[in-house]
Amino acid sequence: MHHPDTIITSEHVIYHFDASMQGKWRVKPGELVEIRCPDGVHGQIRTETDRYQAVDYDHVNDAVGPIHVEGAEPGDRLVIDIKDIQIPQDWGYVLLIPNFGLLQKKIKEAKTKIVAIRDGHVHFDELRIPLDPCIGTIGVAPAEGRYNTVIPFDHGGNMDTTAIRAGARVHFPVNRAGGLIAMGDAKAVMGDGEVCGTGVGVPINVFARFEIIKGKRLPRPVIETATEWQFVASAETVEQACGLANEDMIAAISRVRGSCWEEAYMLSSLVGDLRISQVVDPLMTVRMAIDKKYLPSID
Repeated sequence: MHHPDTIITSEHVIYHFDASMQGKWRVKPGELVEIRCPDGVHGQIRTETDRYQAVDYDHVNDAVGPIHVEGAEPGDRLVIDIKDIQIPQDWGYVLLIPNFGLLQKKIKEAKTKIVAIRDGHVHFDELRIPLDPCIGTIGVAPAEGRYNTVIPFDHGGNMDTTAIRAGARVHFPVNRAGGLIAMGDAKAVMGDGEVCGTGVGVPINVFARFEIIKGKRLPRPVIETATEWQFVASAETVEQACGLANEDMIAAISRVRGSCWEEAYMLSSLVGDLRISQVVDPLMTVRMAIDKKYLPSID
């Protein structure tokens, strides 16, 4: 049973991560926060006769926030420590959306499938798929500009990364005072790549604590698990995103081990694993993982 210090609801959501946005909630580092997020289409899908005909880039991926974390300043790092993710309903949806997804040219019309959630599983016809909820869209105010919540970039955003789940700590660069973090677009379960354009869409309640690491800004998000560091990057192509994630890993290896760039690059090739997060959004997202036994910290 969780007893949050602060409950944040979906009475205010954003559809753009904007360098000029202002916080709607204020929280202190270390307090337990419950963040109640709607599903990625904010309740528009209820039955299999409800169809999502096209991605409305101004009214999709509702992100609850912005949340101002007291004491976070530009140049710092903001860490969200995800303690638990709960799904408050017993069903979810999977969508096929025309002109969206990896094989979008094969989609002739929109289709909705409603799946039951019970006994810790998603029930897809006769198949039982274990629940593994993740946060699809999560990010902070960018250093400059304005990014739709469908778009992932250096501030985070729509990274659709399965590793952003309960037990993970996600490190973000602080570009504006308070960090101004927002999140939503949850999935009850999803495979790496999110190839059809969605996982099982659901609302979620996130229980988390925030931490500020002073003066240790990173260029892009990093996911920390019990055993790994995962460097996340988004770019126009998968290859470009892979290059950014690899460069971020090399920089961390060089900082921690004192290696020259060439030897850090060699080590990344031996023990670094590139993984696809999603290939369906306007920018592609990948992550490169390294076991903590080779890289105990990133500072």
